[in-house]
Amino acid sequence: MFEIISQVELDFLLKLGLGILLGFFIGIERESRGKDAGISTNSLVIVGAALFTMLSTLVDPASSSRIAAQIVTGIGFLGAGLIMKDGTSVRNLTTAASLWFSGAIGMAVGFGYYVVAIIAAIASIIIPRIPHISKKSPEFKNFKEKM
Repeated sequence: MFEIISQVELDFLLKLGLGILLGFFIGIERESRGKDAGISTNSLVIVGAALFTMLSTLVDPASSSRIAAQIVTGIGFLGAGLIMKDGTSVRNLTTAASLWFSGAIGMAVGFGYYVVAIIAAIASIIIPRIPHISKKSPEFKNFKEKM
């Protein structure tokens, strides 16, 4: 019988859908805070990392980590382009780390670790919302005023 869509394509469609969904939720958190990398960027990073990871397992099953390992470097380079130094302050460091983390989530999706990817995505939404405890942050000033 002639197959229109093989198991590989079905598997990719699942990974594509999950990657877009996770990137959407991570991107909403970033956009709600006015950050540069939002829904599109996070979705593309997750789906791209998942695709590279999936292809690396299909093309060379004996060495699936070889291609996937390059994702870490590539996304690190992408994140480095976001980081800006302005005097004594550094901007977009958390945004760069968020993209790097999205790449890791994409790799988890690509390798089929869906629950790990979902838990990591939830963590990446919660972590930036943790108040900063430093003398420069508004959270610290509010905390100090309440004491």
